[in-house]
Amino acid sequence: MAVDPITGADSASTGGIYSTPPTRTPKQSLDSEAFMQLLVTQLRNQDPSSPMDTNQMISQTTQLAMMEKLTNMDTTAQEGFALQMRQAAAALIGHTVSYLDKNGDTQTGLASSVSYAGAVPIVTVGDQKLALDAILGVVTPAAAGAGSTTPTA
Repeated sequence: MAVDPITGADSASTGGIYSTPPTRTPKQSLDSEAFMQLLVTQLRNQDPSSPMDTNQMISQTTQLAMMEKLTNMDTTAQEGFALQMRQAAAALIGHTVSYLDKNGDTQTGLASSVSYAGAVPIVTVGDQKLALDAILGVVTPAAAGAGSTTPTA
């Protein structure tokens, strides 16, 4: 224990230049950096008379590579899904859509614009701003004369 010659206090209790020791927030998930740190620590602390099996080291390195590839695939899948949502929302512009209002009644209106500000695109229907997943369906109005038949004599 070191004692500060000026104040007489030990440096362990005062925390040095910090009034409180800095804290590091622990990671909530293991990534490749954490895996490599564990592998290096394992190699540093191994018994020299009984070193780590090379097959085991290769297996762990392969697991790291697989984890990185799976993480990349997950990121790519999430980006692809976000792009699909944006495309689906953009395709609604100019179409009549149906949605549930605050009272739980089905309403319809013309989708006029889309905002991509959040994680889920927001579709503007009349004066309502609806998340894409709140849209119940697309109502396609019948073209003029398409649904009518004239009786033939």
